[in-house]
Amino acid sequence: MKEILVHRAEDNPAIATVVLNRPDKLNALTKPMWQQLGNTMRELSADDSVRCVVIRGAGGKAFAPGNDISEFETERSNSAQGRDYGAILHGSLGAIADCRHPTLALIEGICVGGGLEIAALCDMRICGESSRFGVPINKLGLVMAHAELAALVQLAGRATALEMLLEGRVFGAAEALQKRLVNRVVADADVEREAYAAAARIAAGAPLVARWHKQFLREIESGVPLTQSQREEGFACYDTEDFRIGYQAFLAKQTPEFVGR
Repeated sequence: MKEILVHRAEDNPAIATVVLNRPDKLNALTKPMWQQLGNTMRELSADDSVRCVVIRGAGGKAFAPGNDISEFETERSNSAQGRDYGAILHGSLGAIADCRHPTLALIEGICVGGGLEIAALCDMRICGESSRFGVPINKLGLVMAHAELAALVQLAGRATALEMLLEGRVFGAAEALQKRLVNRVVADADVEREAYAAAARIAAGAPLVARWHKQFLREIESGVPLTQSQREEGFACYDTEDFRIGYQAFLAKQTPEFVGR
């Protein structure tokens, strides 16, 4: 069984869905899955026909509970193996973070450890009322490395990130919203509908604008002073076909159909 699936909806092929597909294990991530996930995200990022990527778990019971603990004896039993595993894991997380297109985590059920790391690197997160969150890795004697910590700290702040890591507590969706780990909490039965409605709104927007906004935020967050060329890029949108399509459709009270140019 293929453990990372990609679907493109017939009614809106601009939305790509990446599925963590181990429902019998609540989508616990294995080393091959991390590798496949990274490769998949890099391929989708390079595809200009994509306007939004939805990441979800299979089965409806879990997004992901983190890494498959049964691999620790064979794949992560010492620091050398840990470094090799980490190179793949961090590469895949980087592929999510660096995706040119907007990304959205559709979260049903449990979303902890490595699952939360994936969701945290998406641009948006929508979950159900019964979803559960946390990073209980202190119970494994395991650390969250620098590359994995960044998104958690960026989302929730240093104090909350440390609270989660030091206590190792698993908590509910309402607290996750209060901690800024998710954008929206909806009824469990509505998670899929709400997530794909959000994805459709994203996909209906100008794709170049979405990519520019992601790029600009990365540049701001880097802490490096902006160059003049970077500042000038903030005006490049005026020379695009999508800008003309957008404002002309607005004046004509029509729905714009962007072409990505």
